[in-house]
Amino acid sequence: MNNLFSNLTPVVKNLLIINVICFIGSAIFDQSTRFFGVFYPDSPFFQVWQIITYMFMHGGFSHIFFNMFSLVMFGPIIEHMLGSKRFLNFYLVCGIGALILQYGVQAIEVYQIAGTVKASSLLNFDMLNNRVSANLSVTQEQFSTLVSIYGTPLVGASGAIYGLLLAFAYLFPNMPLYLFFIPVPIKAKVFIPILILIEIYLGFSSAGGSIAHLAHVGGALFGYILIKIWGVRKGI
Repeated sequence: MNNLFSNLTPVVKNLLIINVICFIGSAIFDQSTRFFGVFYPDSPFFQVWQIITYMFMHGGFSHIFFNMFSLVMFGPIIEHMLGSKRFLNFYLVCGIGALILQYGVQAIEVYQIAGTVKASSLLNFDMLNNRVSANLSVTQEQFSTLVSIYGTPLVGASGAIYGLLLAFAYLFPNMPLYLFFIPVPIKAKVFIPILILIEIYLGFSSAGGSIAHLAHVGGALFGYILIKIWGVRKGI
């Protein structure tokens, strides 16, 4: 483990440090998620800087642990392949790409309920008492959906991480992956596509819960697009 961390590449190391600092900060300052997590663009809580800062905020220890574990495991080899500057661009673009797809899904949901993708004028936000009311006739389920979209921030590096996973599977398709819960190695070109397909299924299923699974897919999609545009050649 000491050897693993000593061999971290510069951008991976700095991303790891920033994420850990932000996680500690969010545990100390209660309102940090509201300021640095990202909201739907039409939400009264949205700020432009959130498009970047949301990638460095996390919802709990398991959330940041698995994201940073994946960053440490897959990031260095991809940074070696792309170079530090291009790797950082890749990471950030995948995170923004994840957000773009998530926004698209949310916009469709809002339109189906309110007939417009900008429904903030139809909602009353009582920020002092943390209450929301609606100026249109909707079911309780539809109201809950609007409240969730407008009042719940998206946090986490998962979109960027899925971009890294996609890049790893594309550049090193035959690399065997040894997983804790599976006794035999699985090639990257098999495991990671299966992982993305599961995310697609969960994104359209009620089993997906409150996790933004399609944001993960967005990160992988933008990762694939960048790899193709840059013409990066496969490894082994």
